[in-house]
Amino acid sequence: MNDVDVCVLQDAVDDLCRWAEVSQLSISTDKCSVLNIGKCVPNVPISINSAILPYVTSCRDLGITVTSDLAPSVHVNNIVVKEHQRANAIHRCLVSRNVELLVRAYLVLSVLD
Repeated sequence: MNDVDVCVLQDAVDDLCRWAEVSQLSISTDKCSVLNIGKCVPNVPISINSAILPYVTSCRDLGITVTSDLAPSVHVNNIVVKEHQRANAIHRCLVSRNVELLVRAYLVLSVLD
């Protein structure tokens, strides 16, 4: 990625901002960031409505954590931590140690989430 590519990206972001303004939509710049995929990191800042977006090494979009190297380990670790917390919560709340009941409780809780 070179400076020309960054300028093209900034123009596209500016077009998106103009479209959002015409459509009376707001863009939440607090939720926006720039994720560079690959080794090259540009030095040119990208901005939305004069708010400079931070460069990040990973971000979550539609429930999937994407990293700059596209490795799935961060996403998988997040899922494992969440499911471990869910299983521990069920284990603490239920007195029964019946495996079938615990599995059923886990499946019901996962469907509700």
